[in-house]
Amino acid sequence: MAGLKYMSGFGNEFASEDSRCPGSLPEGQNNPQVCPYGLYAEQLSGSAFTCPRSTNKRSWLYRILPSVRHKPFTPMSCGDLTESWNEVEPDPNQLRWKPFNIPKSSEKKVDFISGLHTVCGAGDSKSRNGIAIHMYTCNTSMIDKCFQNADGDFLIVPQQGETLITTEFGKMMVEPNEICVIQQGMRFSVDVFRETRGYILEVFGAHFELPDLGPIGANGLANPRDFQTPVAWYEDRTVATGYTIVNKYQGKLFSCQQDFSPFNVVAWHGNYTPYKYNLENFMVINCVAFDHPDPSIFTVLTAKSTRPGVAIADFVIFPPRWGVANHTFRPPYYHRNCMSEFMGLIKGHYEAKEEGFQPGGASLHSIMTPHGPDVDCFEKNSTAVLKPERVAEGTMAFMFESSFSMAVTKWGLDTCHRLDKSYYKCWEALKSHFNPNWKPSSK
Repeated sequence: MAGLKYMSGFGNEFASEDSRCPGSLPEGQNNPQVCPYGLYAEQLSGSAFTCPRSTNKRSWLYRILPSVRHKPFTPMSCGDLTESWNEVEPDPNQLRWKPFNIPKSSEKKVDFISGLHTVCGAGDSKSRNGIAIHMYTCNTSMIDKCFQNADGDFLIVPQQGETLITTEFGKMMVEPNEICVIQQGMRFSVDVFRETRGYILEVFGAHFELPDLGPIGANGLANPRDFQTPVAWYEDRTVATGYTIVNKYQGKLFSCQQDFSPFNVVAWHGNYTPYKYNLENFMVINCVAFDHPDPSIFTVLTAKSTRPGVAIADFVIFPPRWGVANHTFRPPYYHRNCMSEFMGLIKGHYEAKEEGFQPGGASLHSIMTPHGPDVDCFEKNSTAVLKPERVAEGTMAFMFESSFSMAVTKWGLDTCHRLDKSYYKCWEALKSHFNPNWKPSSK
């Protein structure tokens, strides 16, 4: 959207005030006896007070009315949003979904909240340790309604349709091939402009951060300067008919009413903010000699567990890049993994399975479930002339990788009616090339 402004950086100490109210940020302290313009000071904490300075997350919001002024929360329907991981029996098979259906606006109005569907997950929001993966499919904007996730962070991956996300910190326009992160407790509303679809990675108990670069050095992958945080924007709006706050709490949805817009923050400062990132800005690193490198070199963001080197979840992309490896089968290798791999496709054709895996669809290869290139990919690339070539041109696939063994929901296995039950057949025609008489070529 023309006119939207952002601040650059990842995890910075930001400060912003709406230009309509210059001087609205208090000087030299956080909560003066009387705030400028008669505002209320409210702190939003994203970490315990006593966390080390490097991981301490909080922001101060200066608002027209505090968020505490609302009627009591009451339970509401959760629809297909769930944290019940035992509603169906486990399924260790390779799973693939056709593109998830988007409701037609001419048939039924569905906003972002009512269009949330949980596909799979594990862990528990109560114990603050776990993960959930959702799809959102919607066709109308949220009117006088906002969403707050008390359970964890949302990493939102739009696949079809632009989304205008209004937050307490300001506005962000997020388009396909961009992502945004709305951290725990931040209130936001979603405007859409047509039938819209996307993926959500939710993590409990940790925040997303940039992966360590190790021997890569000081630069590379997702550079901090390319992340964008919105600038302060407020509305001083009374809603006589009632403004609805929807709260996701302990895996359930609750709602309450108030008579004013929650987007009444005139100024704010801190390092706990929503942010967005354009995947085209990812600095790709790839093999320049031989062998197929592990996909961890494509990690954009990670939510770390308490075990060193093991993530609750990684967000990994497979962007356009050069393939130049010699004496190498260049597509992804056959694999069994101690991690769960959920993949989605924003656009284009994924190199390992050019047929069947479609934009707006998904796949799940669970812990230790075998997976890898289909038969067409293997046969073609086993005999291909190896020369420098562009890989994944016009394509953006991604992976949510997790150390959790994720359970698939009833909606994911049955109700959505998008499960491709013939997926296993893409490997059925793989044949043995074993030759017991093979001899190494003489050098």
